[in-house]
Parts: sequence; structure tokens; C-alpha cells
Amino acid sequence: MPTLSAIVRRHTDLDDADLAWLQLLQADWQVIADLSFADLVMWLPDRDGGGFWAGGQMRPTTGPTAYVDDIVGTFLPVGRRTLVDAAWELGRIAREGDPEWWDEVPVRVEAIPVRRAGRVIAVISRNTNLLGVRTPSLLEINYLQAASDLTAMIAAGAFPSPAQRSDHADSPRVGDGFVRVDADGRVTFASPNGLSVFRKLGLTGDLTGHLLADLTRELVPSKRRPDEETLSAVLGGRAHRDTELGGGPGDGVSLIVRAIPLRPRGEHIGAMILLRDVTDLRRRDRELITKDATIREIHHRVKNNLQTVAALLRLQARRIDSPEAASALEEAVRRVGSIAVVHETLSQAVEETVAFDDIADRLAQLVTDVGSTTAQVRVRREGSFGTLDSEIATPLAMVVMELMQNAAEHGFDAGGSGEIVLRAERHGAILDVAVEDDGRGLPDGFDLDQATSLGLSIVRTLVESELGGHLTLGRAAAGGTRAGISLPVE
Repeated sequence: MPTLSAIVRRHTDLDDADLAWLQLLQADWQVIADLSFADLVMWLPDRDGGGFWAGGQMRPTTGPTAYVDDIVGTFLPVGRRTLVDAAWELGRIAREGDPEWWDEVPVRVEAIPVRRAGRVIAVISRNTNLLGVRTPSLLEINYLQAASDLTAMIAAGAFPSPAQRSDHADSPRVGDGFVRVDADGRVTFASPNGLSVFRKLGLTGDLTGHLLADLTRELVPSKRRPDEETLSAVLGGRAHRDTELGGGPGDGVSLIVRAIPLRPRGEHIGAMILLRDVTDLRRRDRELITKDATIREIHHRVKNNLQTVAALLRLQARRIDSPEAASALEEAVRRVGSIAVVHETLSQAVEETVAFDDIADRLAQLVTDVGSTTAQVRVRREGSFGTLDSEIATPLAMVVMELMQNAAEHGFDAGGSGEIVLRAERHGAILDVAVEDDGRGLPDGFDLDQATSLGLSIVRTLVESELGGHLTLGRAAAGGTRAGISLPVE
């Protein structure tokens, strides 16, 4: 299905400012459809003047749909829908009393011109499925009146508002709680859900008749509500914006409140206030924050403990006279250190994933600093590992460290120098890693399956069992040794 911006650029002469206005309107698409109990279709004028393109469509959640199929991207020739033509040409709302029949369904159609900067840039058709229509309730009457006010503002170019928009991904919907206030900010109607929201704040009587801002000051402590200017602007229905109030420790109720001022004839007549109880969402947010902080603290403590173990092993190595035993302990120190690097990175991360390039670079620096006592070795990285889960990062860090350390220790002659290249490349869900050196290469007749080296045994076990990958070892293009790893990643 094509996007609004794609249709605008492909089929119309509307400019970027027009597109931005239509996108602002689409941001409140669902609110208007739910208040109207009707499907909305945005018709965009074809640059050749032969008709209109359907650039947007929204179905109501409060009533039956009039459009079963998606029509975005379809073309409507001039003359097919006379109301759309009339709204475009005359620049005013066009409606008829008699319904149209679509697939044996009676549909009431209304066409609303979308005006920006004094000119009509699109037409919205409001299509109401009339099957099962009955005498509307007081709630439905207030919904329809608010929808009528909004459509009049759209036709006059007074809606959408270019003012501050909602920053909340969980912005209120019509069904969450609806309150209508007059020009003074006094409640004239509250939906059952809207009343329930204020009952949770401590309201004991009815909401109708109260100045909403004053009532909120009585029910919500000052430290749990926005500043006075924001509170008066939003709860008084003067500013097109939202705010959050309540919350705090314990079982404090948290609300998101959104105001949409209504000026259907240019004069402020009041506003509709949408409310949403987000108490459970905020509680879960706090639990997640606490959990994330706890996990990071665990990684930090694990890192500290591993560094302590490494320090103890290093002290033990210095007290041992046997060169072989001391060397084995130093290898253990490096292996513990490579795991500690991963936990240190995870202790600073918000999620249980890490940018592995930083870990690889730190491991490479360790090899450069202390990797070989007999040769001068440089290590550089090519390519990127990307972001990896912690379950992959820990064993992969040990594997990379082990392969680079083996290359530094066994790949070069005493007193010589050389370079180790760590390459990483992702192909979809596969990560390919290679450690190459330009040293003397593998001994004649070397067979990986017959190798007895502890380091290679650790690498093979981690690659095949922990990472579910495949290890190869052979001659590099530069004449040295190449160790290759291929493993699946998400």
C-alpha cells in the first residue's frame, strides 16, 4: 500500500508544506473517525485535474465500517462522487440527506474540504454505515457534535493545530475517556470512562459543572501535576497539547490528559478533553527500569569479581618457578579478562545487547600490549560486528581473544614483527569473522581435527557448542594463518 507522501509526490502538485499539513491531520485521523462513527478517506487532487487519489483511509473503532476493502492508492475520476467534486470546487462542506448504497449497505456521505493557508488542498469524505442506526445516546450526541466542530475547523483551515503535539506513544483515544468543557473550562459532559478516571483520583460526585482545572488542583497534589500554566492551558481547554499528571510512588494514579480546543466558527467555544489512565503502564515502566538497573549492577559486580580472580591468578603465576605453569596461569588470566570486558560493556548498556566493535577493539589492544613476548605485533580491525546479544558476545569474545593470542604467540619468529587483521562481515543472519596474520603459517601436515592445543580446543568447543557456528583454519592469502568463523546471529 503506497504512503501518503509517495502519492502526493507521484500524482499531485502539492508542496512540502501541504504534505506536512496533511500528515498533521493524519496524526488525529483515528480521533476524528471514532467521534464520527464513520470511515474517513482523504482525496488528493490529481495534477492533471481528472480526479482524485485516495491518500489515506481510517476506519472507526466505535462503529461498523463502510469500507471493507483498502482503497488507498485508488483513483476517483471527476463525476464519480459528486459530493467530493462539490467540496473541492466550492470550498465548503457538502452533504446530502439521502444515503448512498454500497454493496447493499446504506452509507451517509459527507465531503469536507481540507484548507491550508486560504486554499483547499484535499477533500475528506466521511462515510457512515447506517445499518443498525438507532436513536443516539447522550454520549453519541456529544461525540458527533465534537466531530462536527472539528470538521468545520478543517474546512476553515483551523485544524489541525501546528502547535505542540503529543510526545506520548500512549496518547489518549476517544474511548479511553471523553470530557467536553465550555469556553470557561467548565465540564458540560463526561463519558462514563472519563468520569471513572476522575473517580480514581478521588472524585465522589459528578464531574459535570466543575471547572476541570480547579477540580484537578483539589484532587492531585502539586508535586504530581504539571506547572500552573500547563495545567490551566490543558485542563481549561485553551491549548492543543497534552500533559501527564498524578503518578508517583505506591499506587498513585497516572493520567495522560489531552486537550483539543474547538473553534468551529473562529471563536473559542470550549474543548474536548481526552483522558487515559496509564497507571499500570507507568508501574510496568518503573519495574522495567528497576530490572534494567539491577541487571547492569549484576554485570558490574561480575566484572569486578572476574578482575579479582584475574589478579589472584596473576599473583599466583609470579610465585611459580615452573615456566609452563606460569604460562598456563597467564593464559587463564587473559581468558578471564576477555569475559570481564564483555560484562563491563553490558554494565553500561541499557539493553542486553552490545556493540561488539568496541569489545573487539579493546581485546585487540590487549593483544597488542601483552600478546607476545618475542615479537612486535600490530592488530587492526576491518568491517563491523554490529550489535550482538549478550549470549553471543561472551563466548565470541573468548574465541576472538584466543585466536588473536594464538596468532601473536605462535605465528611470528622471535625478534620479528607482523600484523594481525580481525575481519568481521554480516550477511543477513550470518556473521563471518576471520583472524589473519602475515606470519610463518601453519606447520606442514597440520590437521585441525588432530590438534591437541588447549586454546584451539576451547575455540572449537565455544564455536560449535555455544555459538552454533563453524570453524576453519588454513593458510592466509598473505602467507600466514587464517582462522575463520561463521555463526548465526539475529
